Amino acid sequence: MSVSTAALDSSVCAPLPVLGQDVTVPLVTGGEVTYAALDYAASAPALQRVWDDVAAYAPYYGSVHRGAGYLSQLSTDLFENSRRTVAEFLGCRADDQVVFTRSTTDSLNLLAAALPAGCQVFVYETEHHASLLPWRNARVTYLNAPRTPGQAVETLERALADRDPYGPALVCVTGASNVTGELWPVKELAAAAHAHGARIVLDAAQLAPHHPVDIAELDVDWVAFSGHKLYAPFGSGVLAGRADWLQEAEPYLAGGGASRKVARRADGGVDVDWHTTAARHEAGSPNVIGVYSIASACKALTEAGFDTLVAREQELVRRVREGLAEVPEVQVLSLFGDDAPRVGVISFVVRGWNSSHFAAALSAEYGIGVRDGLFCAHPLVRTLLGSDPQDPGECGAPEAEPGERSLNAIRVSFGAGTPDEHIERFLRAVSELVREGAQWKYRTEDGRCVPDRGEAARTV
Repeated sequence: MSVSTAALDSSVCAPLPVLGQDVTVPLVTGGEVTYAALDYAASAPALQRVWDDVAAYAPYYGSVHRGAGYLSQLSTDLFENSRRTVAEFLGCRADDQVVFTRSTTDSLNLLAAALPAGCQVFVYETEHHASLLPWRNARVTYLNAPRTPGQAVETLERALADRDPYGPALVCVTGASNVTGELWPVKELAAAAHAHGARIVLDAAQLAPHHPVDIAELDVDWVAFSGHKLYAPFGSGVLAGRADWLQEAEPYLAGGGASRKVARRADGGVDVDWHTTAARHEAGSPNVIGVYSIASACKALTEAGFDTLVAREQELVRRVREGLAEVPEVQVLSLFGDDAPRVGVISFVVRGWNSSHFAAALSAEYGIGVRDGLFCAHPLVRTLLGSDPQDPGECGAPEAEPGERSLNAIRVSFGAGTPDEHIERFLRAVSELVREGAQWKYRTEDGRCVPDRGEAARTV
């Protein structure tokens, strides 16, 4: 059994320059190799363009919205121009607001805090925990995992039609699964939600880095995503969309920046006049560098030509899926089937292998970084693996020893900065590990599968 190492069609376009592309890491078998970062779904490497833009701005760093000095005014202009850049990137409507947050998780928790009284939330069990868990103070209806896009729409329509009492409702859905990479029928789900008087928020954490997102075209009410998945550094996120629920809600954080006027009352209390703009939910000193890095990433992806980037990524998806299909022991996880459109996120299990053991061997013996576990989407992964979706599980390695079956999976993910060589090395490594076994012995330590430095498993 062998995996073809024919070169990918690089004529589509070259990968975008990213930080860390020349970093070398040690191998347990000796020597070093250039690190293959194939864990984009967790955090994508920052684009070199983004890093250069931030470095150029850094000497001019100043307070935002609060200073009369030149650097403060420059930083304020940069911050607000970044808001306009993000709005344009997302195809926002004229009345939409762009609120800057810390992450997708923070964005969805902000929206959860702004829900009107009595709002009912509908969310599929297939969601990432960031969009599955924030609705604790609302009435939540969890929808079973659909097996086709059409079934997803039908399930939602039935649930919305049967809700009682009929009142405000919100649907939360992913744009692209963080486990399977499959694209969800967002436009059709939005139409179904609106037909039944509900609103819809799109978790675009895995969609925005891989595919254009247009709020107006999709007709969604809100979009949430994170900078660290969009080739920007950690610590920044976006919630963009309709302003009314956000304007009517109490500020997500109370403090400076969210308030327009604060005055003491005669009885000793405090009266506060809150902003009605995005500032209402941006209290405190904002992360201007994080916000600017998101805007820089939006510009870089747009200028590179998103259609071209999508075409190249689809070529990588095709190559990975074909390569894994050549290894009979590999089972790729999917909700909607082999023909479903997807982004560069693919999860799989290997017969006869503990998933954490396999991921550890990819790292220690080949210098390849992937993710193993339940990917903060426990019910979905359990469903895909054929176990009870209510079974407990953890995002990290299980207690199973190397070689034992584990109820978790391996995820390989890639994007605009992934070189062809990293894909070929990954496919070659999968084939060799399955065919020949690991070169080294491994043990479980602090919940992680790690190489035992004392002894090789076979002659290397």
